[in-house]
Amino acid sequence: MIQKQQLYLLNRADEACNLLRLHIEKGHVVRIISHNDADGLTSAGIFANAIKKAGGKFHITILPRLRDSNVKELNKSRYKLFIFSDMGSGNLESISKLKGDVIIADHHQVPEGVNPEIQVDNKEIIHVNPHIFNIDGTKEVSGSGLSYLSVHGYEYYELAGLALTGAYGDMQFKNGPQGINKLILDEGVANNTLVMKNELKLAYANTQTLDKSITYTYTPIINGLSGDLEKTRIFLEEHDIPKDKLLHQLSPEEYETLKNELISINEDIYGKIYTIPNIRNELTNIEEYSNLLNACGKNKEYTAAISIQMGKYQQMEYAKSLLSKYGSTMQNGIEWIKREGSIEKENIQYIYTEDKEQKKIAAAVSSIGIDLGLLPDKPILSLMKMDNLIKVSSRTTDNMIEKGVNLGVIMNQASNNFNGSGGGHNIAAGATIPANQKDNFIHLVDEMVEYQIKK
Repeated sequence: MIQKQQLYLLNRADEACNLLRLHIEKGHVVRIISHNDADGLTSAGIFANAIKKAGGKFHITILPRLRDSNVKELNKSRYKLFIFSDMGSGNLESISKLKGDVIIADHHQVPEGVNPEIQVDNKEIIHVNPHIFNIDGTKEVSGSGLSYLSVHGYEYYELAGLALTGAYGDMQFKNGPQGINKLILDEGVANNTLVMKNELKLAYANTQTLDKSITYTYTPIINGLSGDLEKTRIFLEEHDIPKDKLLHQLSPEEYETLKNELISINEDIYGKIYTIPNIRNELTNIEEYSNLLNACGKNKEYTAAISIQMGKYQQMEYAKSLLSKYGSTMQNGIEWIKREGSIEKENIQYIYTEDKEQKKIAAAVSSIGIDLGLLPDKPILSLMKMDNLIKVSSRTTDNMIEKGVNLGVIMNQASNNFNGSGGGHNIAAGATIPANQKDNFIHLVDEMVEYQIKK
């Protein structure tokens, strides 16, 4: 049953779809600006597919972070409709100054003190954000889900798979689909565009051999095997399971042995997986699809990511090679965390890197490090040097959220103190600050976490 708050959000998304339809019918090229992770890439992919199917045209830009300077640059163009997907809610003032109509489909928190319903004369600004309607944008719907809702009037149910691929990439399936994500799943199943089945939840199962697939599985954690290739190979050898086969290449007996042994370590390893039918095998599992798109994003191969979502597979082999490399880089990152750990403050911890490859996976391995028990259960900052700036990615756990921690608020307010910018979710957020303010920023964040916990 659809709850009242969900209905309000769905109605807002319908307004966005009507505005999009109006501009497509007028022959306007739609300008799409989206984030560079799996959620942002699928958000852009959903809008691009819908616009193409409706006979329209689009121009996509993918960004690692939306700055007001990016928005000001857009003001030099003559587009009649701008779409910001998986970003935009933190830049409402600058977006309101654009000359064309605007759709914002973003699940991040709106900064405190900012009116999310900002309106300007002579143009439409439709803000599709779950937080406006007291819906949790951290767990119940992602940017891709909001993008799907914003084209829902076209009834392109085949895009439901992309919506959940983005949600999975944003870690919204840890406890199964909830809220709007569950509504999208049910609709996809009802229209035969999504399939649920019970299976081993191994990462990279369609593209990586078993030894790597098990090693690279962190959701859920397989104690003793996740992040440890050598122990995984010993485990497979002890149970006479070939390490160099893909999961679907195992004999029924080998599969049953593997399933039973892994369940004995963590029963959550076997359960519901979500697949997209009538698509290339490498993309059927939404987890693997999200990993592939994330690997493209981390390597700035945005054209490959969008093309694959549009059904153009010329760059698929290249994308798979990026996925393989990304898995290996993640494994190296886990070894980095095992070797060096984090630098602890009273209420937080942080890691710092200037290494090009480590920058790609620092945020992800910091979270995994906590899940694996390699790092303490404290909010963690991943600090990555970018010329004269530092990019900050912060993560925490449900346990710390229950104690009052809200990283989205902290990243926004702390970065503003140093002429930076930031924001996000309570459990995961980011910021950009001047490099020479690193120590001051860390100290302030430590104090702010303490304040939130004691409040």
